[in-house]
Amino acid sequence: MRAFVAPQSWEALTTQSEDNMDSDDYDELLWAAKPALEDMPPSEMRLPVTATLQKVKKMMTVMKEERERMSEDKRKKVADWIKQQIAQNNFNCTMKPSSDARLKQMPRCGPALKWLNCEAMDMIGQYLPHLEANDVDSSPKEELLECFRSGKIEFAFRNDSEMKPSLAKTFLRKIQESLGPKEFEDRLERLGTLVCHLKKPPKLTAELSSKLLPQLNACNDSSNPGIKKLKKLSAKLLMSNSSTAKTLLELGKSVQALPPKDLPSVTWDDLKLFERLDLTVAQQRAVVRQLMGGGKCEEVSDTKLMDLQPVLGGLPCCVVKRMKAEVMLNETETWKQMSKCQLKAVLKEMRKKVEALDLVLKLDGDLLRSVPLRYLAKANITSPDEVNNKTWSQSQALLLVKKLHTEKLFKMRGLRSLAQGITSEMINQLPDNEVQNVTQNLSDDPKWLSRRLALWLAKKLFATLEKRRADFFKTITEEEMDEIPSLLLPFLPPENLKDLPDSVCDIFLKKMEKANVYLLSLSDGPSRSALANKILSCLGGDVSRLTTEDVDSFGPLLCEFNVSQLRQMAPEVLNASLLAMAGHRHFPQRNWTDLIQLVKETFGDPSTWSAETMEDLSPLLLLDDDAISALPNEPPVKDILFFLMPRLTRISAALRQKMFDLITTTTAASNNERKKRAANSGGSTSVPTVELIEELEMLNVQWTPGELDQMSAKTFRDMVETLGSVDNYSADQLAVLSDKAVKVFGPVSQMTEANVMEMGCITQGFSDADLEMLPFTSEALEDIAQCGWNESQMETVWKGFAKYNNLTAEQLDAADMVALGRFICGLNSTEIEQLDGDAFTDAVGSMDVQCSYKVMEHFKSLAASVFGDPRAWTSAQVSELKTVIAGLDATELMSLDKSVFPFISMSCIPLIPARNFAALSVEQLQALGPDNIAVITSEQLAALSKEKREALEPGTTGSRDQTQTPEESGAPSMSVEGIASFMKPLLVLLTGFLLL
Repeated sequence: MRAFVAPQSWEALTTQSEDNMDSDDYDELLWAAKPALEDMPPSEMRLPVTATLQKVKKMMTVMKEERERMSEDKRKKVADWIKQQIAQNNFNCTMKPSSDARLKQMPRCGPALKWLNCEAMDMIGQYLPHLEANDVDSSPKEELLECFRSGKIEFAFRNDSEMKPSLAKTFLRKIQESLGPKEFEDRLERLGTLVCHLKKPPKLTAELSSKLLPQLNACNDSSNPGIKKLKKLSAKLLMSNSSTAKTLLELGKSVQALPPKDLPSVTWDDLKLFERLDLTVAQQRAVVRQLMGGGKCEEVSDTKLMDLQPVLGGLPCCVVKRMKAEVMLNETETWKQMSKCQLKAVLKEMRKKVEALDLVLKLDGDLLRSVPLRYLAKANITSPDEVNNKTWSQSQALLLVKKLHTEKLFKMRGLRSLAQGITSEMINQLPDNEVQNVTQNLSDDPKWLSRRLALWLAKKLFATLEKRRADFFKTITEEEMDEIPSLLLPFLPPENLKDLPDSVCDIFLKKMEKANVYLLSLSDGPSRSALANKILSCLGGDVSRLTTEDVDSFGPLLCEFNVSQLRQMAPEVLNASLLAMAGHRHFPQRNWTDLIQLVKETFGDPSTWSAETMEDLSPLLLLDDDAISALPNEPPVKDILFFLMPRLTRISAALRQKMFDLITTTTAASNNERKKRAANSGGSTSVPTVELIEELEMLNVQWTPGELDQMSAKTFRDMVETLGSVDNYSADQLAVLSDKAVKVFGPVSQMTEANVMEMGCITQGFSDADLEMLPFTSEALEDIAQCGWNESQMETVWKGFAKYNNLTAEQLDAADMVALGRFICGLNSTEIEQLDGDAFTDAVGSMDVQCSYKVMEHFKSLAASVFGDPRAWTSAQVSELKTVIAGLDATELMSLDKSVFPFISMSCIPLIPARNFAALSVEQLQALGPDNIAVITSEQLAALSKEKREALEPGTTGSRDQTQTPEESGAPSMSVEGIASFMKPLLVLLTGFLLL
């Protein structure tokens, strides 16, 4: 009932005038309207134009309660609205022009208006992080201090670490200017997450660190690398007073900032404390080394193995293999940080002691998803309720859904992750009278609605609807349009979109704002353009007449407009459109050059932009490598780019180089002359130091071999783990780094397991002879698997690993194979034939190796020996085999049933040789689905016949260069009083129900 009356209640609230509703009616409507806020698109979130201060405060109470469930766009709308209401009520002026008659006579607020007093800040509350930087300058000094000292600012910034740097810095600057250094230090805990943007903290002491760390724990390290350094310094200082295991508890989450080598001495009795700590895997390994010594896979008593549960992630896989299944089953919290090798080792033991069904019901998380298909098939599952609430892998979901479907136990509702197991055949077999309900049930859980499943559902639904009458979409009613789930509407074919009558425009626009347009493949330009065209048509069809409010209606589809159309917009609409496009961050490449030019024409030379403009528009600017290179090497630019980097979908080589230059010229410059010289040269004049390497992280790849050679031995020793985490060094860089490793650690023959773990990807720089001598453990191989190894090196590493661990190919169990990862490509054909078939079956679902076709052919043969003839492979098996499918020859690929093609992994597609790929039929190619089609290589595409290439449109050829751009060019509403009168009896009835 409440959900039913919510939209009408919101309508009444937001269109009421000042004198037509008393306080009690307002409270009832506000309570009833609250559910409408959650699903309301930003454009529909229309707030009252005028309201008394009392009603504004009541509305803001609700907005604060709902804030966590709101999108960023909606939060910004609330912040803009509350600013306007404060100005109207307290200063009788308006912040911006309005077409509303009630505000036309109201004067504009002056730029010097000091409207942000403490009462206003308290009213705005958690929406303070959504103000603009210049709003903070509208706060009188004494008012800001009152709010800061009272803790109101701390509460507003308690959980929001994602605010724009410009806003945070303005708040910090004003607070620091208003307080003396001593009071600022004394009140650091009042900063909340503003501390995440503290550039120059006071001189740190242990006492100050204890105040800082609770605030720093809420910071996002990736948005500000200085925070990671501050956490590390604070943690070290706190530990300096009392370096015991108990002191670690005081660090909270910041314990992860401590380098493993700086952990205190740990005894066996201390291990219970670690149950309350969230250590990194590297830290857990350091604790294990302290307790167990450097011995390889030494025997540990059962009692000590139980004691080691809190640091399980740090145990060698060979030790985990000896853990008792009963212990592991009772310690589910320890499963969270286990490696793939550990997971397989634990599963092997558990399977010996527990029946398949009991084990499956007990497990969850990564351990459950590691259960191999052949074991899962043994579980006698008799009800969907036994498996619905677990998170399965795709291959597991395919097996379970097929089993339940075959036994007539399968119901398409409440599936959660099992939705991954639905096939197109199941959708096509649905009776027409069930399609609507099934579609609604599956789209109600969007987390598990994949692009593939959404497309199948949409095709089935639209085909069913067209059976009602031949011209269904030409004559569709509002009620019928409302029945189509919003999530599926973007899949309506372009020809049907064009046919939709104007009478359904209102409901179409509302549903499109709720739709997830990203479910539609980014490569499907024709469909995206057709949607943008229809939205434009529903808004009048004239680009020049669009309003700023209309911009929200397009969402990400705004990016489909070409620049000539954008130029037709009114200036304020163009500004809003460009800002919105920057937020969506998907730009068809055909528009890039002209779009950058338009941005510069509209907002001026980027070198003159304010920090806020740079924050808002940088995603557009960063499309242009020349514009990136031209950005000044100054601290504000560095802060903004660091803030943006985690949010970007594309990081170019030019951006990586600019970030490197910014860090090395702003961090390393310890005197003005050096800074000036670096800025003038546009590049780095630094040598690698601890501070720079720490801040650069993955950008350390930008050092030249000559610069790396200038690094001191001490710096290398201190930062070897950070340097070793970079996975894309050149051969020349690796040669320098591996040489330094020898100088620091000694000859390769003397290097230890710990040395190898520290060096990480630097080990790539050693010769094949040296690689074979390195003491590689399972853990080391898992850590370095992502490095750029060539085939010769993988063969050598495998030999070294086998020799050091006294293993042969036929002795490898599933845990060993998973630990080998891509290094399993180093086995020769004879060794692959010697692999245990059962162990391979158990391991393959956790492997995603990318070997040469020659090697993959041998693994395909092994797979055929255990899974049977490829012609009979099921969707679950194809999904489980992942990249092994790339080892099939042309005839074998052609023999696969087309129903399995949607479940071939995306990582597999580019590995299939073009000559084999060309053998696929039109039906098989089309069955690949939008995600797989999107990763087809140009070489594979070129090998296809014209007919087959055309069959893939619009997923590939039809969308790259031929995308069309948007074309260039009901019942009376109830009065406010009527709505209020209509709603009041319903609210009374609803209240009565709740009191029963």
